[in-house]
Amino acid sequence: MIRDGYLATWQGVEYEASPGADGRVRLYTTGPAEGFREVRPGRHCRVVPAEEVDSLRYVRTACTWRGEPFIVVGEHDNWLRVEYAGGRAHVAERLELDRIDHGVWQAWAARSEVEDLHEIFV
Repeated sequence: MIRDGYLATWQGVEYEASPGADGRVRLYTTGPAEGFREVRPGRHCRVVPAEEVDSLRYVRTACTWRGEPFIVVGEHDNWLRVEYAGGRAHVAERLELDRIDHGVWQAWAARSEVEDLHEIFV
């Protein structure tokens, strides 16, 4: 499973989350749950005060592709959208990555070519 976003633990359960500037955290589930309202099909939300959340952290999925470090920013079927995390433009150019912005290089990688898929908390 590829994860990239906030995770909150609330009442012993881990949820996808979104902290707000209003001091509240939005918790998300894929199915109905007590106190959660459906915001769209397959997405339910509950807003709780930040002080009720046991933990809040950001998770990203990292990997190695073609011997270089990447962050996974998306997926489709058996493909992963990877973003180069090595910070060296000449390497990104050698790998023929797509330049998205200044210093931002991405590509689609076959999942079978990706190694060391793991989560990091930032």
